[in-house]
Amino acid sequence: MNLLPVLATGLFAGGVSCAAVQGGLLTAMITRQRAAAGEETSPRDWRVQLGDDLAPVGGFLAGKLVSHTLLGALLGALGSVVEISVGVRTWLQIGAGLLVVVFGLAQLGVPGFRRIVIEPPISWMKIVRSRARSQSAFAPAVLGFVTVLIPCGVTLSVEALALTSGSALMGAATMAVFVLGTAPLFAILGYAARKAATAWKGRLGVVTGLVVVVMGLYTLNGGLELAGAPFSASRIAEAASSDDAPADTTAVSVVDGKQTVVITARTGAYSPDNVRAQSGLPTTLVVKSDKAEGCVRSFVVRDQEKILPVTGETRIELGVLQPGRLDYACSMGMYTGVITVA
Repeated sequence: MNLLPVLATGLFAGGVSCAAVQGGLLTAMITRQRAAAGEETSPRDWRVQLGDDLAPVGGFLAGKLVSHTLLGALLGALGSVVEISVGVRTWLQIGAGLLVVVFGLAQLGVPGFRRIVIEPPISWMKIVRSRARSQSAFAPAVLGFVTVLIPCGVTLSVEALALTSGSALMGAATMAVFVLGTAPLFAILGYAARKAATAWKGRLGVVTGLVVVVMGLYTLNGGLELAGAPFSASRIAEAASSDDAPADTTAVSVVDGKQTVVITARTGAYSPDNVRAQSGLPTTLVVKSDKAEGCVRSFVVRDQEKILPVTGETRIELGVLQPGRLDYACSMGMYTGVITVA
């Protein structure tokens, strides 16, 4: 297997996609750690300072690399046996979003949240008992390790590739190379968070806190979209909109009493995103991939998840549709659509 495309996927798509969820957790932890530890006032050699600033993100990436490499080995060796359900990932994403929001409110100094700081248990710190740099990296390393439970859409695509490798070694290499590809963006995020946190009592600290809250709300909304919650952003916008655009009917065809709904997946969108179908008919959903990249490739409908090809067709049997609405989305809830059944 050629791993260069996997590296490129991590560099150009994986970093951005994963940063939407995991980057919020990382920046929130680093800024709270820095604020709790206080600000260095004595001048230090720039190389020492740089090492201290990069230690947390280095720990995060090391933990992430270990857990994803182990997952890749398991996927390569065991195939589809290793799988986290859509429902579990949805609640994990909702929980991650809430956690990031809490961190952001803590950074902003909102009463009731100010004292919230994530630190490993004291007994764990014996491992790194004497070095401040190691201590600052330890909690992010634990966080990086558990991000394997909160995958982004691009990660899921790479996991599917590891599944098809049929080899524990190649599966591990696939996931490891992907994580290394995402490293530059995470390094920038972590370093920026570390430097911003030194201005905790100033305007930059407030700006960072607001950014963390926004990232948390974005992550939370993705989970709500996947759960079909009535208070997700798309549902609220739909209810508030005065533009009652008719649902698309051109994407639906009926032949010999069987209905086919065709949706196109392109990078950054599904189209049409509102289709009107008939109730009472056995229905097949055909998703046509048109150079699809990123989260759109991880397609979720009715708690089913299909990894779409970059180019090609994926057929999903929906059974006999009942009146109502059938929502679909990418695995992170970033891109959504609805089939209106009447």
